[in-house]
Amino acid sequence: MSRAFSLALALAVPVMASLPIAATPAMAQAARDASAEAYVQQGAREVLAVLNDRSKSDAAKKEAFRVLINRLVDVPKVTRFVLGKYARVATPDQYARFSTAFRNYAENVYMKRIDDYHGEKIVVTGSVVRKPGDVLVTTQLAGGRSQQPTNLVWRVLNDGNGWKAVDVQVSGVWLAITQQQDFVATIDNAGGKIDVLTTQLAADKTGAVIRAKK
Repeated sequence: MSRAFSLALALAVPVMASLPIAATPAMAQAARDASAEAYVQQGAREVLAVLNDRSKSDAAKKEAFRVLINRLVDVPKVTRFVLGKYARVATPDQYARFSTAFRNYAENVYMKRIDDYHGEKIVVTGSVVRKPGDVLVTTQLAGGRSQQPTNLVWRVLNDGNGWKAVDVQVSGVWLAITQQQDFVATIDNAGGKIDVLTTQLAADKTGAVIRAKK
């Protein structure tokens, strides 16, 4: 997992999206949304402040991170999306166990990379309004140990109750969609048994097991 992908995971903890979206020249001419840009900038600043705080223990960082994600991301939607077609057939008990395992899995992946952050900054470079309440915010990660700037695109939605990040694109790849593909492939290979994925997530701290099963 690259540093940019790891940071995206830390800021978005695999997030929900409906379709892969790529900014096009025509889209680049669309209006910008200052409030969406401010949301992404502030959220990124807060998360990086936690990651770069050398005075906090790993346990304290993890708890601060959890609080931030609950505020910045619609976790229930995230969880349902990454299960793909199996979200419709999971029993309440299966879904509850998967939800817990998935959240712990994402946090553990983040914790594996916790020492990688040393002074990085994210700067908003623009945004594209796809439609009211649906905005792509472009940013650039630079500084710290980053050898060269990395471009990240955030999709944020506002249903009237404030903005929420729903996906992030790194190097042309939308993370939520990639996560869903990995999870659905794992369940497919297990004959449709959701509990197999849940068990693997509970044991897998890096993502390597899930990808190896595709």
